[in-house]
Amino acid sequence: MLSLARVEVAIAGARILRGVDLAVPAGGRVALVGRNGAGKTTTFRAIMGLLPLVAGSVRFDGTELAGLPAHRRTALGIGYAPEDRRLFPTFTVEENVRLPAEVLGLPAAELRARLERVWELLPELVELRDRRAGALSGGQGKMAALARALVTGTRLLLLDEPFQGLAPALARRYGEILARLVERERSLALLVSESNPELLAPFVDTIATIERGEILSAAG
Repeated sequence: MLSLARVEVAIAGARILRGVDLAVPAGGRVALVGRNGAGKTTTFRAIMGLLPLVAGSVRFDGTELAGLPAHRRTALGIGYAPEDRRLFPTFTVEENVRLPAEVLGLPAAELRARLERVWELLPELVELRDRRAGALSGGQGKMAALARALVTGTRLLLLDEPFQGLAPALARRYGEILARLVERERSLALLVSESNPELLAPFVDTIATIERGEILSAAG
């Protein structure tokens, strides 16, 4: 489904990714594991078109994504929850969650169905729907970012450092949600990054290790 081949990315003239090869098959669950600064977030941003490629290829279902705007990639069924959440602080939780689907112009019935899916999976957000995103705690913000990604992520879900900064109880809850998601939606592919591979073991089938912008290994 998703394939990165010899991907290279530079930021401010410094080479960050150095020939990254990575594959996420349809329905596959892949963890990208590495220390802070290893290139995990850069890899995600390259997939989403937020950073240009110096070289290499990013393909989704055989379609080359290079040069395709980020919103067009979202329209393919890719959902992305960035490390820093990127919520609009003056928007309510529901407005943040709905926004990408409304930008894509989804029919009202389809949007309702997708929101029902999100609220059913994340019931703790239901009572927060009218709260401004700027008033959320860090853990609540992570949940809202996941909900937003789920609205468009019908085929592939990208979660960048979802456990970072979460208290143990919230980390366990987030893990429970992901475990339920992958059990219930077996056709949904998942790429999730993390510094600690033990957090991801219950719901991934492949772990790829990245260091200094290179994939060192990938094991099932």
